[in-house]
Amino acid sequence: MKRTLTYTIENEITVLDFLKRHGYSHSVITHLKRTPYSILGNGNWLYVNDRLMPGDTLTIHLIEEESSAKILPVPMDLDIVYEDEDILVLNKPADMPIHPSLNNYENTLANGVADYYQQKGEAYVFRCMNRLDRDTTGLTILAKHMLSAAILSQDVANRAVHRTYLAIVEGTLTGSGTIDAPIGRESNSLITRCIDYEHGERAVTHYRSLACHNDLTLVSLRLETGRTHQIRVHMKHLGYPLIGDYLYHPDMTKISRQALHSSLLEFTHPITKKAMKLSAPLPTDMQKLFPDF
Repeated sequence: MKRTLTYTIENEITVLDFLKRHGYSHSVITHLKRTPYSILGNGNWLYVNDRLMPGDTLTIHLIEEESSAKILPVPMDLDIVYEDEDILVLNKPADMPIHPSLNNYENTLANGVADYYQQKGEAYVFRCMNRLDRDTTGLTILAKHMLSAAILSQDVANRAVHRTYLAIVEGTLTGSGTIDAPIGRESNSLITRCIDYEHGERAVTHYRSLACHNDLTLVSLRLETGRTHQIRVHMKHLGYPLIGDYLYHPDMTKISRQALHSSLLEFTHPITKKAMKLSAPLPTDMQKLFPDF
């Protein structure tokens, strides 16, 4: 992967300070320092302590020549919602983990993306910015190089990446509201989470009822925090658990997986700074339960 970025300098500043102000992390700057001719001022190789003057042209060459070593490329049909030089946004299907793990070596999103870039002849390191559970469908952002990953990671930490989900819950839920209840790990379990007012981390979910049908409710949910299983635990706590949730409401009579879909992502593009708003329609298995939505 090779990415060239060009800046016109407006004020006197060191290269190091300029890069820091533009979101270059310590690891990215270290990579640039170790790569010959990766930092050029008016065409000349610069060091990070060199000074830039108004009107100077700063050119950065980001070069990554090695792909993720432990991810096997596997051909898959990827639903690409958006792609440019810096990011890739995919609509992930159900029954697909994000990363390889025990017993999931060849069936993950990472495997499909590795093959996608192998076919293009491009080196690629898999960097997922908003991970989804295996059976949660919808939008996920992948950074295509270390700089976009660094900036997006900081944006996620600062809650500047806004995520909206659609879920189908058991029961008739009307109106809207906010669930502010801390989530912690359930005792004696490595997987399940629960509401834990003593030891849990703060978790905030905003919900709005969209439609009710056959004692089910289609709900829009906006995350303010990003705790593990946050929506699933919060909706169960509210008394309206997600249908098909094998951990928290194992009723598979209406759907074979938790009815949860990442439908909307709003964020600032890490490089162009353009406002991004991307959406993915309700998947078929959820659409069948709300055919008029």
